[in-house]
Amino acid sequence: MRLRLLFAAGGIVVAATATVAAAADDSVAQNLIRKECSTCHGPRGISVAPTFPNLAGQQPVYLEAQLKAFRDHSRADPHAQAYMWGMAAQLTDATIKDIASYYAAQPPAHRTAAEAGEVAAGKKIYEEGIPAQSVPACQSCHLPGAVGNGPFPRLAGQHRRYLEKQLEVFATNMRANEIMHATAQTLTALQISQLAAFLSAQ
Repeated sequence: MRLRLLFAAGGIVVAATATVAAAADDSVAQNLIRKECSTCHGPRGISVAPTFPNLAGQQPVYLEAQLKAFRDHSRADPHAQAYMWGMAAQLTDATIKDIASYYAAQPPAHRTAAEAGEVAAGKKIYEEGIPAQSVPACQSCHLPGAVGNGPFPRLAGQHRRYLEKQLEVFATNMRANEIMHATAQTLTALQISQLAAFLSAQ
């Protein structure tokens, strides 16, 4: 009987320790979001300037992958180095998961209006691609409505200038991604602008 009680007590201690550890990780993530992340990305993931992406409603798998890429410096575009390398350096996998889960659960940003003609041109690129330039339909990975899918990010409602900048750094391989480099390098500046206009208006 005494032995059973000892095992039961041990199980309670283990469970309590795990609960405290989980709470500590959550507290770390919440403190970081409140004190650090919100400075650029806003308290609910709607950013304060187009330099910084909206994170609200983003795919959690994508957010986790990007935070880990910042941490190990495998994402090395200029803004990543300037803003995120230092921020992500000490993040644990558990904290990264909690941060990603928080932002993924927030309501996405509202769309931004753009000129109807450029939105229509961007919609055509997004849905049909540009076969003559070997540009595939963006929705084949990012899905109809640009809501994203696992490692493929949500693009709907993102800042237009942020989207333009990312396509530009993909095109020059400053942000390394084989698929996006092949796609973006043949787009003209006008096509990039049209595509970004469409996506920010979703």
